[in-house]
Amino acid sequence: MKTVAFHNLGCKVNDYETDIMQQKFTENGFRVVPFTQKADVFVINTCTVTNIADRKSRQMLHRAKKLNPEAVVIAVGCYVQTAGEKVLKDESIDIAIGNNKKADIINILNEYLKNNRQDTHAGIIDINKTSEYESMFLTDTAERTRAYIKIQDGCDQFCSYCLIPYARGRARSRDEADILEEIKGLAGKGYREFVLTGIHVSSYGLDRIVNNGRKAEFNTMGREWTNEYLIGLLNEIDNIDGVKRIRLSSLEPRIMTEEFVSRISKVGKLCPHFHLSLQSGSDATLKRMNRKYTAEEFMEGVKRLRKYFDDPAITTDMIAGFPGETEEEFKESFSFAKDVSFYEMHVFKYSKRKGTAAEKLPDQVKDEIKEQRSHMLIALRDELSKDFRQRYIGKSRPVLFEERVLICGKSYMVGHTPEYIKTAVLTDAPLENEIRDVTLSSFLTDEILIGTL
Repeated sequence: MKTVAFHNLGCKVNDYETDIMQQKFTENGFRVVPFTQKADVFVINTCTVTNIADRKSRQMLHRAKKLNPEAVVIAVGCYVQTAGEKVLKDESIDIAIGNNKKADIINILNEYLKNNRQDTHAGIIDINKTSEYESMFLTDTAERTRAYIKIQDGCDQFCSYCLIPYARGRARSRDEADILEEIKGLAGKGYREFVLTGIHVSSYGLDRIVNNGRKAEFNTMGREWTNEYLIGLLNEIDNIDGVKRIRLSSLEPRIMTEEFVSRISKVGKLCPHFHLSLQSGSDATLKRMNRKYTAEEFMEGVKRLRKYFDDPAITTDMIAGFPGETEEEFKESFSFAKDVSFYEMHVFKYSKRKGTAAEKLPDQVKDEIKEQRSHMLIALRDELSKDFRQRYIGKSRPVLFEERVLICGKSYMVGHTPEYIKTAVLTDAPLENEIRDVTLSSFLTDEILIGTL
């Protein structure tokens, strides 16, 4: 039996697509081995969200070839889609497969071997000229409790710093019937939590006429909008037997209208955990980023979430040192993040990306200033995150247990609350994939609360 090893970089969409590719290899007689072992085929699902992601992608491709010079090394995904000639000239890469072709990985591999290892770029298309959603169907994942479900691909927003629309193409949605069938199958196998993911989840359904007869037409999306199709999908999933929890991945702040938040608050299995990507709390910076909202509009969305959900977990992304960001703008952004009081913040130093509008903006911020501002935001993140967890001490919350973990020599069952607070219970009981009420009592570590059943 031939062996294959996988390494995934980047977002939850990549996680889902890596699970799909692994599934296809096992269906075709391959045995999956750890990436640290010698394998016949290596598959690296790449990322290009930052320069660091590009570098990590190249490093893992080169590492694979060193592990076995005779192996077929397959580079797939966003870095492949945007790097162009760099990929085709990289001697560590045998096959390059861009986005919207990952489902064809076995056919592309077989054709490559049939042609005596020629035609390395057979899997790269012009992603900006396709309106087709790549059909994929997941029947199993390595994780036994939580499943990521891809509902959408591509993005039409064109933020000035971002390459993703060029790597993933235009926004396009998956048929609702396929999503529901996939979730029903996984729920039947015991998966309890489902995370709806995509490149721009908020635009789900706005590009096509599917969704149980609900009319969906392309919408350029103004300052605010209520997505009927996403609400409809959530209600359908809420009614599936076996589904215990639903989460949404990153959402557009402008979708948080009074009507949208009010209606999703009635979806009984939806977790009160929302990722709204802010990037900056300064209106001037947001405008240069081509983010189509103001800090005030973002805050209004947060207030609506807190109106309809009891102390929800609200997380975000922040960019430090965007071109033209003055000291005053940074202070404004820092103060705004503090006022919002996020549960978590993913902090990134601005990374100049060739081919984006921001690359040509004047007043590029020096690296040492980016570093300083990044450290300040990270320190704020740690403070706010601790404050949020602290508020839950003394409360009883349902915890979905996922795994047994050894911490400081003791064996704990570990899982997450609906707010995604990591929780540990000292018990010998095998609670994997069970939901139990836990009274949260104190910090076990900076990031884990301990509780009792």
